[in-house]
Amino acid sequence: MPSAIAEKTKAQNNHSNKECCYWGYHLILDCKGCDTKKLKDGANIIAFVKELVPAIDMKAYGEPTLAHFATHNPHAAGYSLVQLIETSSITGHFAEQIGDAYIDIFSCKPFDMEIAKKVVSDYFSPEQIKTFFLTRQA
Repeated sequence: MPSAIAEKTKAQNNHSNKECCYWGYHLILDCKGCDTKKLKDGANIIAFVKELVPAIDMKAYGEPTLAHFATHNPHAAGYSLVQLIETSSITGHFAEQIGDAYIDIFSCKPFDMEIAKKVVSDYFSPEQIKTFFLTRQA
């Protein structure tokens, strides 16, 4: 079943008068109460993004970058992720001590945000996901 994003974009792209479409689609997921063992596991985070990319019909551009940051602040310490995709990027920060994950997907190609949320849930088991969605056009 196509997402509302894809349907809206399809309708916009079908206009013969070439009305301007959105430049990009930005999904922001603030995840609370994640399984901290999963957030501390770099291999799990890499597996997550490698499944997410094809699940939302994107193409990875190179390998993901994963680094552990903010060790000076236990509240914020955790892995940060960057995966370039041919249509933009997927980023995330995983605050391992407090069980939070902050994930952003930005693409000029529409994608199904429900599939993205399901993959996040499968890999990090959040108790709650706050979802913000922006359409971008300068």
